[in-house]
Amino acid sequence: MKIRFSHNQEGRQGEIKSLLHDFAVKGKAITPGKRNSIKVFDLRDRKINIKSFKIPNTVNKFVYRFFRKSKAERSFNYAHILLSRGIGTPVPLAFAEHTSSMLFLESYYVSEHLDHDLTFREIDLKNKGHEEILRAFTRFTYQLHEKQIEFLDHSPGNTLIQIHDNEYKFFLVDLNRMNFKELNFAERMKNFSRLTPQMEMVEVMANEYSQLIGKPESETFEKMWFFTMQFQEKFKRKKELKRKLRFWKS
Repeated sequence: MKIRFSHNQEGRQGEIKSLLHDFAVKGKAITPGKRNSIKVFDLRDRKINIKSFKIPNTVNKFVYRFFRKSKAERSFNYAHILLSRGIGTPVPLAFAEHTSSMLFLESYYVSEHLDHDLTFREIDLKNKGHEEILRAFTRFTYQLHEKQIEFLDHSPGNTLIQIHDNEYKFFLVDLNRMNFKELNFAERMKNFSRLTPQMEMVEVMANEYSQLIGKPESETFEKMWFFTMQFQEKFKRKKELKRKLRFWKS
C-alpha cells in the first residue's frame, strides 16, 4: 500500500499505518454510505477521520492507476492548498492507495476529526440567529471565490460550521472536486446552485453577495435562482430515471 504523509506526521506514521490496516474491523463509523465510508479513530490525544473511497468501476480502475490522481490524493493535495490560502478544512494527515500492477483498488484519506455545531443543512431561517449564520456563510463563499477557489461539491453537508461567541468559522470537507481559477460572475452564482431550493434562503444569500461584489441585488438573485432551478430540474430528472431503472429491473 502506498502511503504519503503530511510533513509533520513523522512521529505518528506507524500508528496511522496500523489504523489503515485495521480500517475494516476498527473505528466508529459516522457515514457508512454505499459509495464511501468515514470512520473516527483515536490517535493518542486526538481523534482522526479516515475516509474510505468506493472501489472504482472497471474502466476507472485503469484510469486511476495510470492517468488520473485518485480522490484520496486530490483531497489531500487540495486540503493543503486550502490551508495555504487561509480557508478552513480539517488538517490533512495522509492518504493511502492500494493498487495492483495494472489496476487501482482501495484508497483512503486521513485527516484530523473536527467537532462542529452544524452544517449548512441545519440552517433554518425560522431559528433565531440563523439568518446571520447564512449571511456569514455567504461571506465565506465570497472569500472562496476571491481566492480563486471553485468548490464543485459546495452542497449542504460539505461545510462544517463552528460557533464561538456569535462568531462563525467554516471548514470545507469532501474536497476531491475543485478548480483553482479566477471565477466570473456566472460561475460564482452557479456555485450556489446545490445548496438549497428554498427561495427565502437564496434571497438572503443574493442580498449579502450583491453587497460584497457590487452588483444589483436583483441581478444577483436572478442569476443565483436561475442556476438553483436548473440544478433542481436536473436532480429531479436523474432521480426519476433511477426510479424507472429500478422498476424495469424488478
